[in-house]
Amino acid sequence: MTFSIADLSSLPFYNADVEQNGLPDSVQEFRTEVAAADALIFAVPEYNFSLSGVLKNAMEWLSRPPNPAANGKSCAVLGASVSPLGTARGQFHFRHVCVSLNMMVVNIPHVDINNAKEKFDAHSVLNHQPTLECLRQLLDELKTLTLRSRAVLARSPPRR
Repeated sequence: MTFSIADLSSLPFYNADVEQNGLPDSVQEFRTEVAAADALIFAVPEYNFSLSGVLKNAMEWLSRPPNPAANGKSCAVLGASVSPLGTARGQFHFRHVCVSLNMMVVNIPHVDINNAKEKFDAHSVLNHQPTLECLRQLLDELKTLTLRSRAVLARSPPRR
């Protein structure tokens, strides 16, 4: 597996008026990168019991027609927080957004790294073995879901 990290910092706030004049270059590049990916992994921070505005904004840009960039993609969701409560509520809301974008989300395992300061070392390297194993399981499930969906699509008749 290879990974690339999408930079969301250059995406403007979603605005239908801007969209009508054509997608900004940063949005088009982001959509192209997502469309080219075999699968997606989302690190979901939690703010005010929900997902961050920056991540929600990125999802708004991905959802735009005529070819929503994340349509039909398999994805995994995880989060880390210094809080003992973790990111479960933010991930829950994010999963609703994924449904509206027709993405297939890995449901199990649920990876919510709470008390993250205790599980990462001074160089931000995860060294908590149970959490590492959970992440391995998540990646295995994402790979399985991605390969299954490809197999189903290969057998499906073309859409009209």
